[in-house]
Amino acid sequence: MTTPEADESQAPRPEERLEQAVRAAEQALIEYEIAVETFRVEVENFSRLHEQRLGPLYARIEELDAEIAEAKAARTGDPEDIRLAGEARGRVLPIPGVEELLHGWMDGDGLFPEATAMLTDQAVRPPQRVRPSEEARKLYRELARKAHPDLAQEEEERQRREDFITRVNAAYARGDEALLKELAEEWAAGPVPPERRPSPADELYARLEWLSQRKELLTLIARELEDGAIAGMLRLAPDDPDGLLEEIAARLRSDIAQREARLADLLAQG
Repeated sequence: MTTPEADESQAPRPEERLEQAVRAAEQALIEYEIAVETFRVEVENFSRLHEQRLGPLYARIEELDAEIAEAKAARTGDPEDIRLAGEARGRVLPIPGVEELLHGWMDGDGLFPEATAMLTDQAVRPPQRVRPSEEARKLYRELARKAHPDLAQEEEERQRREDFITRVNAAYARGDEALLKELAEEWAAGPVPPERRPSPADELYARLEWLSQRKELLTLIARELEDGAIAGMLRLAPDDPDGLLEEIAARLRSDIAQREARLADLLAQG
């Protein structure tokens, strides 16, 4: 028979259920962050690929439209045709504003390799993969779960994890499977994170509130990504985004051929 003192010692602490709720919420948030980050990388890489493959084709169509309008205006001399030609040429001219001009060609580290190659008449490297490999995804998920900053209690440990996860995210965004493997080995060889100390109930409630706010922010980010045009294109062909781009490119090349033929006819008439 147990004594009242023994029963009391075995009774769960008042904060135990709250702590369990916090731990569950933390793990759920980490999984959600992984999903959102994976989706962001897919959208970002597909956007870059879209610009690399289709951007020149769209630009050629706009230039041909301007030349067709100008050829027509030169032939007819009609004021309305002249006005339309001016508008068409205006759409081809660079848009004022540095940010718009450099979008897709420059980041905080300078020009992207594609832009540098084009400016120096070098061969443009092949576009990046649309999505990281399955092995890279697996490595990323494992590292994100193990090294997530939200699992640290001490500020020093949290900072160490944040710095490490920043490197993991950068490697994952590039689909660098080899670097992700190196980072996994680095983490495995690193110091074992200290166990989290029991927190008072009020601190646990505050933690739950922060986790809830963080999830709301991630939901907004995910919704913004999902509502974008690039995500809409990805949904059309989730298993073969390269094929979708090639299909669009084929249609654009056909449009270009038709416009070139029309321009040739107009110039011949002039």
